[in-house]
Amino acid sequence: MTIPLASASDDVSSALLALFILLLAAKIGEEICRRIDQPVVIGEILAGTIVGPSVLGLIELNTTLDVFAELGVIFLLFWVGLETKLGDIRSVGKSATLVGVFGVVLPVAAGVGGAFALGASTATAVFIGAALAATSVGITSAILVELDLQSGPAGRTILGAAVIDDVLALLILALATGIASEGGISIGEIGLLLVLSVAFLLLFGLGGSKLLSSRPAMLEAPRFADSPLMPAVLICLGLAVLAAQIGLAAVIGAFLAGMIIAETRDQNTIEIEVAPLYAFFAPFFFAVIGAQLDVERLLDYTNLLLLLGITFVAVITKYVGSWIGAASLGKRDRSIVSVGMVPRGEVGVIVAGLGYSKGAIDADIFAVVVGMAILTTLIAPYLIRAAARKRPAPSGT
Repeated sequence: MTIPLASASDDVSSALLALFILLLAAKIGEEICRRIDQPVVIGEILAGTIVGPSVLGLIELNTTLDVFAELGVIFLLFWVGLETKLGDIRSVGKSATLVGVFGVVLPVAAGVGGAFALGASTATAVFIGAALAATSVGITSAILVELDLQSGPAGRTILGAAVIDDVLALLILALATGIASEGGISIGEIGLLLVLSVAFLLLFGLGGSKLLSSRPAMLEAPRFADSPLMPAVLICLGLAVLAAQIGLAAVIGAFLAGMIIAETRDQNTIEIEVAPLYAFFAPFFFAVIGAQLDVERLLDYTNLLLLLGITFVAVITKYVGSWIGAASLGKRDRSIVSVGMVPRGEVGVIVAGLGYSKGAIDADIFAVVVGMAILTTLIAPYLIRAAARKRPAPSGT
C-alpha cells in the first residue's frame, strides 16, 4: 500500500525542480541578451525552448508551470494598467478601435482563404484564421516597458486595440469551436458572448474607474491589509478570473484592474510593490512559450515551408491592418503600433491547442501554428526597437 503523503511530496519536489530549471534557464538567457544588447524576452523564450521537451527535455510542461506562466502575464498587464488611466485610452479611442478591427479582419481573411486554397476543411481554416487574429499584448507590453514607451500614444493605442482585438478574436474562436463540435454553435450563443464581453468591459472599465476615482482611499479601508497591495492584487486576480470565465483572455481583466486602481492615491505605492511580483513571475511566461515549440516536427521540409509561409502572412496582414487603423497617428507612432500588434505569443498557442483537442487540426498543423506564434514573438522586439529608433517628426509639420 502506497503512502499518499510520499507521492505528494515527490510531486512537489518535481514541480519545484521544474520551476528552478526553467527560471534559471530564463535568467541565463536574459543575462546573455543584456550583455549583447538584445531584447531580454528573446533570451527567455529561447531558453525555454532549449530546456523544454523538444530539445534537452529537462522539463515537462505541466499545470504548475502553466499557472506560473499565467501569473507572469497577469502581473505584467496589471503593472502596465497601473500606468494607464481611462482618459489615456479615451484619447486614442478612435485609432485603437480601427487598429483592433483592421488588425483582426485582414489576418483572419488571409488565414481562412489560404487554408481553403490548400484544401483544408472549414473547421481547420477557421481555427487557423482565429490563431492569426489576436495579438499577444503581454509580449508587446514587455517590450514597451523595456523601451519606456508604454505610456505614450503608441503604447496607449496598442493597449486599447488589444481589448477590441481580444473581443473579436473571442467571437471568431467561438465560431471555430462551434464548427468543430458536433452540436455546432448558434448565432444566439455568439451574440451572448459579445454582450457579456462588452458588459464586462463597460462595467469594470468605466464603472470601476469612476468608483475608484471618486473614492481614492478605498484600498486603505480593509483592516486585513498592511498596505494597499493586497486589496489591489485581489481585484487583479478577481477580474482576471471573471474575464477568463466569460471567454476573454485573463490578461484583459488584469489590465482593467490596473487601470481602475490607477485612479487611487495609492497608485505609485502599488506600482513599486507589484514590480517584484512581475520580475519573478514574468520569466516563466516567456520561457513556457518557448518550451511549447516542437522543434522536431518543424525540421520536416513541408512543415518548415508552411511555417515560413504562415508566419509571413501573420506579420504582413497584422502590420498592414494596424497601419491602416493607425492613420491618424504620427509616422513613428504609427510604425510602433503596426509592429507592436504583430506577436501572437500565448494567444496563438492557446488557439492551436484548442483546435488540436477538437480534432480540427492535426499534429503537424499544431506544430506549425505554435511555431508561427513563437516566431512572431521573436521578431516583434526587433521590429519595435527599429520603429522606436525613428526620429519623431518636428512639431508643426
